[in-house]
Amino acid sequence: MVAIAEFQKIGIGLMGFGLFFLLFGVLLYFDSVLLAFGNILFLAGLTFIIGLRRTANFFFQRHKFRGSFFFLGGVSLVLCRWPVIGMLVESYGFVLLFRSFFPMALGFVLSAVNIPFLGEYFSSSSSMV
Repeated sequence: MVAIAEFQKIGIGLMGFGLFFLLFGVLLYFDSVLLAFGNILFLAGLTFIIGLRRTANFFFQRHKFRGSFFFLGGVSLVLCRWPVIGMLVESYGFVLLFRSFFPMALGFVLSAVNIPFLGEYFSSSSSMV
């Protein structure tokens, strides 16, 4: 029996390869095959990391339905070989899905990388707490 940690390691690898293929597909002028392969690997990696039930719960929450619709619709458009429109729709859905995560990620990046001007600007902004 494979341990949960092993599935998560596999998921991280799948997500890494998925992001690589997505980036490479965009760099090669929206190559639909690379983008489709990247999307499939990314979603498979997410499922391996957090599990099938949590993945379904994440995408089908009531307040995230619009973001999920656009994200999965964009993936479908890429799979139907409409890569530019699909990536635009998918990017919009990604922003809607992870909108609450962006301030936390920005705070982490700014604390890890000491950029004087940006650090002072964002630390003076109001707290999300």
